[in-house]
Amino acid sequence: MTERRILHAHFHLPQGARPDLFERLLALAEGLTPRVQAIPPDAAHLDITGSLRYWQRDAAGLAALLRMRTMALYGVQSTCAIAPTRMLATMAAAVTPPGATTVIEADEVRTWLRPRPVAALYGVGPATAAKLRTYGLHTIGDLADAPLPALTRIFGAATGRSLHAHAHGHDLRTVQPQPVAKSVGAERSYDMDVLDPVEHRRSLLELAEELGARLRDEHQATGNLALSVRYADRSTSSRSRTLPEPTAHTRPLATTAYELYGLLALQRARVRSISLRAQDLRPETEAAEQLTLDPADDRARALEAVTDRARARYGHGTIRPAALAATSGRRPGAPPTRGPRS
Repeated sequence: MTERRILHAHFHLPQGARPDLFERLLALAEGLTPRVQAIPPDAAHLDITGSLRYWQRDAAGLAALLRMRTMALYGVQSTCAIAPTRMLATMAAAVTPPGATTVIEADEVRTWLRPRPVAALYGVGPATAAKLRTYGLHTIGDLADAPLPALTRIFGAATGRSLHAHAHGHDLRTVQPQPVAKSVGAERSYDMDVLDPVEHRRSLLELAEELGARLRDEHQATGNLALSVRYADRSTSSRSRTLPEPTAHTRPLATTAYELYGLLALQRARVRSISLRAQDLRPETEAAEQLTLDPADDRARALEAVTDRARARYGHGTIRPAALAATSGRRPGAPPTRGPRS
């Protein structure tokens, strides 16, 4: 059986680069292998397993060809890492000097992984790393040696099994060629100008719930949220923010939307419409769900799962937050206007 060879390419895009440059670099990568998965805004996974024989090069040689072409054609420096799995290639790229290439062979995985800190492991965020350290698990090797039953008792069945598999270098995800996802939005238009900040915040929650549901249905996550407010005089104010981590969950989307609204510092503004746009979309598999250790988050996500199942069976609005039970400025029960996908 042929060993998988996954190349993680990080493109060092210059500040102020033209919007289509990333797509041009992806097209360049597709000239080496048809199996290219975009990781916006500046990286990609390439499955080069079947391309090595065609190009009559080893993995490092194919990475060198990619780096040479990105620099020669677009003046963009690239950092590459090659490994048997997507997880290992991504981790290796994170510690590879800019413009260089790291290659991890199958028989080197254990040696390469074990001495690294647990915080460097895919899917381990600050909260998870801190909890692992309280149990004396400081390195990936420590985690790999921990009994699986102990990990499932501490973190739950799914997370415990995932940590155990990743610590041993296992990652079953494949490279999935797909077009670059850009954005999806939703808009709330009022029948009359609205000055009430309470109604504005209610609309933001409604929009966050709508966007979160759409993202989860399409198995995507957003890395950036943009808010636009249009006034009675047709002028518009906009703010955007990069999220701490990509998500499709309503609670962090709503929290960020409230923060963006607060930045506008509206004073008795006559608002005609509010729109929320999820940008920098990516597959949900690229959004590692970090352990928060916050019971409120656990409850919110459990309720979210129930809401999703009810919505799939009975339609939108079957279960709604209490804050959305009463609305003004539109007929009761009307959903927000969906914005276009771009």
